[in-house]
Amino acid sequence: MPAGTLYRGREGMWSWVAHRVTGVLIFFFLFVHVLDTALVRVSPEAYDTVVATYKTPIVALLEYGLVAAILFHALNGLRVIAVDFWVKGARYQKQMLWTVVALWVVLMIGAIYPVLGHAARELFGS
Repeated sequence: MPAGTLYRGREGMWSWVAHRVTGVLIFFFLFVHVLDTALVRVSPEAYDTVVATYKTPIVALLEYGLVAAILFHALNGLRVIAVDFWVKGARYQKQMLWTVVALWVVLMIGAIYPVLGHAARELFGS
């Protein structure tokens, strides 16, 4: 391969990868959600058993992962729309990506902070 032809990945490539990965994760969640909801028609007892397995700390953590994926996918989707339909979008795509990342971090901290505060109160009492 000639020197200089390997794409080393910049912000645009990583946002593209993250957008695809979050989209697949959201699709997988929706697929599982439809399947477990359809289970109620087959066997209400089996449905109750499956839903009971969702009430674990691991699944609660996965739910925050789902919130993170949906939030990033939505914010980055707005950035992609701006790049595609705004005349100057391509010129400012890097700045818009960092704005999306900063906004995502602030919103995720806002989403997780009350849970961490509650967990600390439960663990350490106050």
